Amino acid sequence: MSNEVDQINGAIPAAADHETRQRLLEVAQRLFAEHGFQDVSIRDICKEANANVAAVNYYFRDKWALYLEVIRINVEFSKKLSDMAHDAGPGKSPEERLHHYIRTILHHTLRDGQCWQGRLMAREMADPSPALDVIFKEAIRPNSERVAALVAEIMGVPRTDHRVNGCVGSIQTQIYGLANPVAKRFVPEFTPEVIDGIARHIAEFSLGGIRAVAQHSDKAKP
Repeated sequence: MSNEVDQINGAIPAAADHETRQRLLEVAQRLFAEHGFQDVSIRDICKEANANVAAVNYYFRDKWALYLEVIRINVEFSKKLSDMAHDAGPGKSPEERLHHYIRTILHHTLRDGQCWQGRLMAREMADPSPALDVIFKEAIRPNSERVAALVAEIMGVPRTDHRVNGCVGSIQTQIYGLANPVAKRFVPEFTPEVIDGIARHIAEFSLGGIRAVAQHSDKAKP
């Protein structure tokens, strides 16, 4: 009888029970990030986690439920990253807070983006599963709303001003567009100094664009 079946029957201490579940999650995170949901089987995960296939059914019910648990961990990570990006410290101007946001996200995306969270997010963007709706609702939209509030403050307009969303889209596109393979061919090595320089450029470019857009009449909708 396998260790996992013994666990189900209560023959193994709770600590070992938790360890098996954690191993399954850690392997699943890496494999889903590397290969995508469709190209990873439960057997692949269990083989690398040294676990019985029955363990996935016991802890997560099926592969999709396991994937959703991985997505949930990713969402919680994204929320913490967003909190750090929007916390520039007390007394900072909105312009300084925008620079801090851009710099923080860029350092994660370009320097730390090889972690499984970054790779999994990139996979969902390129080849979305139904889980993208969860990521969008719980992580992407809330973060974008915080960026929108910051842009509105810089522009001196209400959040509902139609020009705000366009500026947010431009900022986010500049940030996340750098993670694609073509950008990495232009800049082979994203050192901390290089990332800081890119962050300054995007912040200055974005602020210039925000100010220019703010000068246009809010009645001139596209």
